[in-house]
Amino acid sequence: MAKQISGLFIVAQTPFTDDGALDLDSIDTLCDFYFKHGAAGLTVLGVAGEAAKLSTEESIAVVRRYVAHANGKPVIVGVSNSSVAQLATLTKEVMRVGAFGVMVAPPPGLKTEEDVLSYYAAVFKGIGDVPTVLQDFPFSTGVWMSVPTIARLIDRHPQIQAIKEEDIPSAAKITKLRAVLSRHVPILTGNNGVYLPQELSRGIEGPMAGFSYPEMLSGVHKLYSEGKVQEAHDLFDLYLPLLTYENQSQWGVAVRKEVLKRRGAIQSAAMRAPGPSLTPEDLKDIDLLVQRVEQAIARKEA
Repeated sequence: MAKQISGLFIVAQTPFTDDGALDLDSIDTLCDFYFKHGAAGLTVLGVAGEAAKLSTEESIAVVRRYVAHANGKPVIVGVSNSSVAQLATLTKEVMRVGAFGVMVAPPPGLKTEEDVLSYYAAVFKGIGDVPTVLQDFPFSTGVWMSVPTIARLIDRHPQIQAIKEEDIPSAAKITKLRAVLSRHVPILTGNNGVYLPQELSRGIEGPMAGFSYPEMLSGVHKLYSEGKVQEAHDLFDLYLPLLTYENQSQWGVAVRKEVLKRRGAIQSAAMRAPGPSLTPEDLKDIDLLVQRVEQAIARKEA
């Protein structure tokens, strides 16, 4: 996995119909949309993908559809679960249908370094040699993993082939990780990409975020990789108002789905219950933000 982790691994949404059923057809159009706009790979069944609202059977169906339509491009699957047995079962099934690897965050309730180390020891005993992304997202999980703890996990478990770093301040933690890790492990970053330029300056391999304009995420990464730092910042700045508006946890996912619907990527902006609903006032805010993004892009291309 490690050698193939570079570029945008877009955090994919799970499309639903207006009545809350899975919309597998929209997975096809959404997959096409992501790759058209520069994604190198997909990350499915993440927090923003509403994984917790799916049954095991639905989760496997979603992964199978994404893998089939990705045409060989890598699909990483979130399998995080406080139950190692359930995590191992889902891991086995998604790998069977063609996943590239899995992503595992620590479950809520782990209080000490030894708790974290013991949990991941149990995980890898249960899943074996499956390539794994270690997700460090304390504001979602409630578990803070120190740099020394992450380094010990990297030392103990060669299955960890990448890190998704979402602690704050992310750039500072990336620098500390690079200084102490015993082997090179690609680092991807999330938080909807709001700190992407600073994280790229610290040497990450790419974003693992789900912004509704993925061409910004892939474009900024490409420009930075080519040494065009000012151009990368300029491109990022065009989208910043909408990016920050969309970076509002599960409510922000509702905004993202609304924009994706407007862009023709999915048929419905519905989130499965329980989930937020946008008000007419919210939609007016989105109208203005999207309009301003499109106007800024038009001026840049003129």
